[in-house]
Amino acid sequence: MIWTALLLGFFGSFHCLGMCGPIAMAVAAADTKRYWPRKLYYNLGRTITYSLLGLLIGTMGWGLQLAGIQQWMSIALGVMIILFAMMYKKGEQAIVKGGLYQLVGRIKSGLSFWLGKGGTWAFFMTGLVNGLLPCGMVYIALLASLALSSPLEGALYMFAFGTGTVPLLFVLMLGGQLFSLSTRQRVFKLMPYVAVFIGLLFIVRGLGLGIHFLSPELSSLVPSIAPTEITICK
Repeated sequence: MIWTALLLGFFGSFHCLGMCGPIAMAVAAADTKRYWPRKLYYNLGRTITYSLLGLLIGTMGWGLQLAGIQQWMSIALGVMIILFAMMYKKGEQAIVKGGLYQLVGRIKSGLSFWLGKGGTWAFFMTGLVNGLLPCGMVYIALLASLALSSPLEGALYMFAFGTGTVPLLFVLMLGGQLFSLSTRQRVFKLMPYVAVFIGLLFIVRGLGLGIHFLSPELSSLVPSIAPTEITICK
């Protein structure tokens, strides 16, 4: 499933060019000495934040796995991924307006603070904070990491997602305007189809069709409890 995170991250990065692109350009402008490794530190910071979120969400999924409902959760989350992909823009707006407006304001204040600091450490911290900004693509990836029901797999999934977003943003930071608005819009129209495809994969995974890796048997998804032997002393 890791390859789906890379795919989601790459196509999602066309959305990032519009949402996080101005921040990335501000980071590049703050690098007066033009050290390209600093731009990697910024992207590394974002990816680490995504990984930590994946670790947290994966831990929650692991708890649900212990409850023996992993296969049903995989199906339900697959459906949610598909629904969210169809209305991710409205989802972003609803989450920001749903009591998180002040939190978003604090995140933006943190970005301004670290952008003003300058230096390698400031670039890394800017990326860490940037990773907390509301983003529909991140929410879709987090739903997928929840369905994996493993803290480690959740972290790896989100790390792969973050890695997939790096190439376009990094080139943008090096070379300024990368794609025209019309080009970004045309490519990003493919994003919902990619997310729907990933959602379908998780639905198939939860069905337990006995297909190795793609849809393992339900018995392998639900943790088993070994029988306990009772010894009777005479």
